[in-house]
Amino acid sequence: MNGQASFTLRARNPDVLTCIANLSNDEVFTPPEFANRMLDSLTEAWAARHKGANIWANKKVRFLDPCTKSGVFLREITSRLTEGLARKIPNLEERVNHILTKQVFGIGITNLTSLLARRSVYCSKHADGQHSVARGFDNDAGNIWFDRTEHTWANGKCTFCGASQATYDRGEGLETHAYAFIHTDDIKTRVTELFGEDMRFDVIIGNPPYQLGSDGGTRDVPIYQHFVEQAKKLEPHFLTMVIPSRWMASGLGLGEFRQTMLGDRRMRELVDYPVANDVFPGVEVKAGVCYFLWDTAHNGDCNVTTHRGGDVVGPIARNLGEYDIFVRDGRAMSILRKVLKHKEPSINTILARDKEFGWTSNFDGFHEKKHAGDLPLYYIRTMKRSIGYIGRKEVTKSAHLIDTWKVLVPKAYNGGDSIPHQILGKPLIAPSPSVCTQSFLFFSVASEEEAKSLQSYYTTRFFRFLVSLRKITQDATHSAYTWVPIQAWDRAWTDDALNEQYGITEQEQTYIESQVRAMKLDSSSNE
Repeated sequence: MNGQASFTLRARNPDVLTCIANLSNDEVFTPPEFANRMLDSLTEAWAARHKGANIWANKKVRFLDPCTKSGVFLREITSRLTEGLARKIPNLEERVNHILTKQVFGIGITNLTSLLARRSVYCSKHADGQHSVARGFDNDAGNIWFDRTEHTWANGKCTFCGASQATYDRGEGLETHAYAFIHTDDIKTRVTELFGEDMRFDVIIGNPPYQLGSDGGTRDVPIYQHFVEQAKKLEPHFLTMVIPSRWMASGLGLGEFRQTMLGDRRMRELVDYPVANDVFPGVEVKAGVCYFLWDTAHNGDCNVTTHRGGDVVGPIARNLGEYDIFVRDGRAMSILRKVLKHKEPSINTILARDKEFGWTSNFDGFHEKKHAGDLPLYYIRTMKRSIGYIGRKEVTKSAHLIDTWKVLVPKAYNGGDSIPHQILGKPLIAPSPSVCTQSFLFFSVASEEEAKSLQSYYTTRFFRFLVSLRKITQDATHSAYTWVPIQAWDRAWTDDALNEQYGITEQEQTYIESQVRAMKLDSSSNE
């Protein structure tokens, strides 16, 4: 039969799902090899929970991909079930038909991806067509549903996903990107409407869309968390999804989601890839990606594994909710605990807030030539640090900080994904009086001597290592400095002195050096 060819020839023919182009960086196709890593994790967890039973030999287990694109998860699940159920359903045609009509379900994110998914799973974009390997459908879609869904607008945004009405209120000829799975207040009822009966899925798996443009495209709003939350409401036995790792420490509007994830003792496994290119070649996802396995029967620590290139750390049993954010590398925990046990005030008590003087990075209301009484204004434009001048009366916010010495630090620093990493841009001492734009945060102190002492502290690997535990993207926000303890500004600080002060062992020092590159100051103001 045609079905037999679809499963046996794939090992000898090129797999189309390894080479199709992504729709965008936000709708990334999952490589088959990575999808199978997730299914391997599921296999092990199912066996552990069911006394060694093979999930792929169970003809009653139901799977749902609520955000299917290429159909890779459903295809690989079908392939595994086809092999695993060979004894229980010996006839191949009957077996495949049972799997596709009773066990494997999907919801396409767009009309195009639903057609692609059906082609991947049924070998035909028409589930009931003559080339389909399924013989039990009387409709075109089969169990891979798609229908155009509209956003629900209020005050210029979608009430479900936060998309911008100006960007996504489109005509009939364009995709709405209003994903059915997250555009409902009652997901159980919605799923019943889609598939025609009261459905209970044992496994929900997928790679959801990551974000949508908002505010006319000036910023992006994450939406993957909505897929996770909706999936949990369906009460599956297992939930596994690949999502951006940014949720672990930052992300617009992700605070509640982060605390829920970190406090959920049903998180059985978390596999983290700080460099997204290790999973999705040629795709940049800032802060990397991860996949998790959530198990309703699990109540305990989570096994955490970190992959970077060919290096693998873990699995390490971790309490995800130990801190307000997740420290990605378990090797850092012993160092962090040693520092925090001193219960010293944080250095962010003397760190300015974002846009402290009220000026954005593109502020240009200053002049290049100094006039009498003007203040120096530090800014960064096209990657170059420069100084302009502005009248004191023009400062209408945080004027009490004008007459302080400052250690200016770039708010943003990328530097790539390789390690060891510099973590932060080089600091710059600004005399009293002075001001700056949003391009810089700054530490305020009383004198030049204190500024030089603080600058020496900032350049240590110790300082920047503690920042790196909370800095997950190029932006070093105020909260990124939370775990850096304040010091006395009466000396030049060195890593040797700090390692002795906090009892950092030689092994821990070696680890810090492997993560954080030395910082040498020079006369250049460019970074």
